[in-house]
Amino acid sequence: MIDRYSRPVMRRIWTDENRITAWLKIELLALEALVGLGEVPKEDWKACVDRAPTVDADAVRRIRDIEKTAQHEVIAFLSWLEQSIGPPARFLHLGLTSSDVLDTGLALQVKQAGEVLIDDIDMLLEILEQRAREHQGTIMIGRTHGIHAEPITFGLKLASWYDEFRRHRVRLKGALSRITVGKVSGAVGTFAHIPPQVEAHVCNGLGLGIEAAASQVVHRDRHSEFLSVLAGIGASMERVAVEIRHLQRTEVREVEEAFLDGQKGSSAMPHKKNPILAENLTGLSRLLRGYAVSGLENVALWHERDISHSSVERVVFPDATVVLDFALARLLGLIGGLVVHEERMKENLEQSRGLVFSQALLLELARRGVARQEAYEMVQKNALRTWNEKTHFKDVCLADEDLVARIGKEAIESAFDPDRYLKNISIAFNRVFGG
Repeated sequence: MIDRYSRPVMRRIWTDENRITAWLKIELLALEALVGLGEVPKEDWKACVDRAPTVDADAVRRIRDIEKTAQHEVIAFLSWLEQSIGPPARFLHLGLTSSDVLDTGLALQVKQAGEVLIDDIDMLLEILEQRAREHQGTIMIGRTHGIHAEPITFGLKLASWYDEFRRHRVRLKGALSRITVGKVSGAVGTFAHIPPQVEAHVCNGLGLGIEAAASQVVHRDRHSEFLSVLAGIGASMERVAVEIRHLQRTEVREVEEAFLDGQKGSSAMPHKKNPILAENLTGLSRLLRGYAVSGLENVALWHERDISHSSVERVVFPDATVVLDFALARLLGLIGGLVVHEERMKENLEQSRGLVFSQALLLELARRGVARQEAYEMVQKNALRTWNEKTHFKDVCLADEDLVARIGKEAIESAFDPDRYLKNISIAFNRVFGG
């Protein structure tokens, strides 16, 4: 997944080089803390720092070669350090367990990835606000159950998307604060062989919080929450994507994805312009939901730890963050390049021959003292005539002597004024974007 979808910044976060660099930082910070506590000679810590090898592709290959025999990645990493540093390396990993390094290193990588995703959402919010303001007054038909309901504006639809992704930004920040914790407390979290001050020094040095009551691991409810938030963002992306797919259908054609010069829509049908970006986003959201399920199933580990979660996390964290980074960038481009057919929106608004103004008539009758059910039947009767006779609803209503007698022609005419549906759109915009 990484190679196919990742962009350069996110790709670097999940490389072996970055992962092992995080491990090295953890080991050196722990050693530095032990020096401060008087448990390790300062000259040995300095030798470890000065002789620490560069973490590059060659280093990764060497560690993997050692791992073929050791069958343990952290031991392979420590052996590689010992080969480069010599005797002072005996103080590395003093009192630590593998999960101290693995879980704290993962937290650092997730922190880096989460910051990229927040930047992605910020850019998306910017373009959503821009397009929403652009189309604040672009009138179109609102639909419920896929059926024409009442007029709205396309800007209102965009504003609702903005508000939704803004909520996701808050959720992501919160989940990120809870998953970015480390632990350096030893084999079962008791600090039996490592002073608590070492954990504080390491986590502070990396900008991480601390797991308050760790077992051998950081508890996986944190990880499942983070992955669930990513899945929620994916669900909202799918909501946007499905809406665009519907609005691009030939029968609707109110919006469409940008179509580049030279682009082809079908190998067989030259006329096709398909909503491929939106369809792609729909598919990617399914992946994100799957990763969330995997995260939830990782919460229940045996006693203080097993490694059933480990193989899952090696896949889901790189893949989930990479997929979402890619998808948010794709959604950003989709919204920014979206072609809006305002005239077609007006045509579709008139497609039902004025029936979408039925509620205005119903309410006017109620205000004039007509019982609601009687008013409903009066309006519905004329609505059905409109469908059957293929005439405009307003003309049918004006020809209904009983209806005219109840509310008058002027009230009927005013019921078909679309401005009444748009007069308070600015209220929603002020709530979303500020006054």
